[in-house]
Amino acid sequence: MMRKFFNKMQEGKSVSFIYLLVLAYTIIALIWWGVLLFRQSEQISAFERQNLTLRIDSLAQPVEHQLEVQRIDKDAHMRSFKYIGEGSIFLGIILLGALFVYRAVWKYMKLSRQQQNFMMAVTHELKSPIAAAKLNLETIRRHKLNEEKQAKLIDNTIRETNRLDQLCNNILLAAQLETHNYKLFKEPLDFSALLEANIRELRNRIGTHVINADILPHVRMEGDKLMLQIILSNLVENAVKYAPRNSTITVRLFESEHHHLKLQVADEGPGVPEEERERIFLKFYRLGNENTRKAKGSGLGLFLTAKIVEQHDGTIRVKDNLPTGACFEITWPEYSVQTA
Repeated sequence: MMRKFFNKMQEGKSVSFIYLLVLAYTIIALIWWGVLLFRQSEQISAFERQNLTLRIDSLAQPVEHQLEVQRIDKDAHMRSFKYIGEGSIFLGIILLGALFVYRAVWKYMKLSRQQQNFMMAVTHELKSPIAAAKLNLETIRRHKLNEEKQAKLIDNTIRETNRLDQLCNNILLAAQLETHNYKLFKEPLDFSALLEANIRELRNRIGTHVINADILPHVRMEGDKLMLQIILSNLVENAVKYAPRNSTITVRLFESEHHHLKLQVADEGPGVPEEERERIFLKFYRLGNENTRKAKGSGLGLFLTAKIVEQHDGTIRVKDNLPTGACFEITWPEYSVQTA
């Protein structure tokens, strides 16, 4: 993995070197052409002055001779102005085009690296639950276990398959959202009851953290039931990845003082640096610090969450959770919320 990383770094340096070499050659060639044109202009002026001495005697016809000299100087000046103007425009076009090409190439390389990291992360994420489920089933098959141990292994296997199912759903949903193939099925629903049911399911599935809930009751809104469940699941799963074991994850649904509906998911992890708070919602993006490198993830959860929130006319942001941790806050405007 480290070898692939260094190969990518070396590849990026090679592309930059070749790109800068071609750009430098183009600029030097443009400057050299300019030098040749100025030399040609000087030769033309010298030839016209020489021809002028043969045509007009400067002593016999000083006025005519002076006018011709001024014309020759003016023509030379106009040629210089034209060369400088056209050369500057051409150089500007080259530099502007080079900038766009450079940005496009680096954007492609960055996306390629992100996709490669995504594939490695997804491969690891897929292999882990598959390996755990396989081990549990083989243990049940090879050993005569009592009902309690069998039930525990079966529960663990179900949790792993649920995790696998969620990852597959995220991948498929990301592809559908990117190609605009997924159409929301919005319906009036009890958002409070939906969250409470989802939280109960998450508590049964996640045994490593404490999930506290403070849900405003009887909140009704129009939305896609499945998508709204994915929002909470992704935010809680994200908190589980980065928060210490046995720490508390707090889920709150409340109405703000501006009569907006807010959903908060707060953890007690390392938090999100200020400079990363906009980028974490990008596709495939994962934080670059050591804490997040150790955590599992595909880089799709927050991307999907932001997309779903946007489709439900909401906004999402991340802020500090005092004294430590991150707090993801989703806000829906007043007109999309009805409290029963």
